[in-house]
Amino acid sequence: MIETNGLSKSFETKRKRQTVKVDAVVDVNLKVAEGEIFGFLGPNGAGKTTTLRMLATLLPPDGGEATIAGFNLRTEPAKVRKSIGYVQQGRATWDDATAREELILQARMYTIDKAEAMVRAEAALKAFDLTEIADRRCKTYSGGQRRRVDVAMGVIHQPKVLFLDEPTASLDPQSRAHMWDEVRRLRDEGMTIFITTHYLDEADALCDRIAIIDHGSIVAEGTPADLKREISGDVVTIGVPESAAKAEEVLKGQKVVKSVEARGDSELRLSVDTGETAIPLIMKTLSDGGISLTTIELHRPTLDDVFLTKTGRSLRES
Repeated sequence: MIETNGLSKSFETKRKRQTVKVDAVVDVNLKVAEGEIFGFLGPNGAGKTTTLRMLATLLPPDGGEATIAGFNLRTEPAKVRKSIGYVQQGRATWDDATAREELILQARMYTIDKAEAMVRAEAALKAFDLTEIADRRCKTYSGGQRRRVDVAMGVIHQPKVLFLDEPTASLDPQSRAHMWDEVRRLRDEGMTIFITTHYLDEADALCDRIAIIDHGSIVAEGTPADLKREISGDVVTIGVPESAAKAEEVLKGQKVVKSVEARGDSELRLSVDTGETAIPLIMKTLSDGGISLTTIELHRPTLDDVFLTKTGRSLRES
């Protein structure tokens, strides 16, 4: 449903009175299958939204090609637009409009006649659990309710592909979980969904496959399970608030520790082959060195570990 080859975009910006070229997206190659939830994971400023806006025909690419739902992005943009739904990061609703009014208007903008627009609006209100507030002004809605209206507007014309840009940003945990359910429902109904996010748990729990982007380039792609499987061994995190530098120096010489990364002044992240074997040796080494240990945690590789391996830094910190 989505295929890109060498998709690129750069911008010019002023720095110290000089015009500087900034590469926002560099040679992005992606393939998204029909009926898939595809996640685009990366820190803010990595190029996620720029890529999404190019695929939605809102920004012309500087280089490369793409097809969406079988239509060429460059030569058939109108056909692409009819085949996609796009939900941006910011709110799309007017404060003084109601959800019903917004949905009917959105359908009419896709040349759907008024009677059919009203039928579709009613169906969307029911599907997104908005019926009880359908005729209240949008300014009275909670953040989660308003976001559901945004997504309902994005699918009112029944697109083949839905682009969601950070759909759960700023939502509370309950609203995020509700949004995940709505995305899964749309996928189960046959829609292909391309979602950008910087939430590790969202990408892991929601997406069939993900691509990790950093500084405009794809650094990893695959299912969450496959990407985590590439990272061998376990991760041990220890709290050493009084002597982190000394602990790092001592542990670097141990065979069971493959790498040591300082995380602030009081925490170390250790990469080991087997956590169950390494932890007793780590504790003994620190004790022999007179280093007090306040916390120790073992966890399996995560998408953050994948990002760290590929880029040399944590996505959480980015």
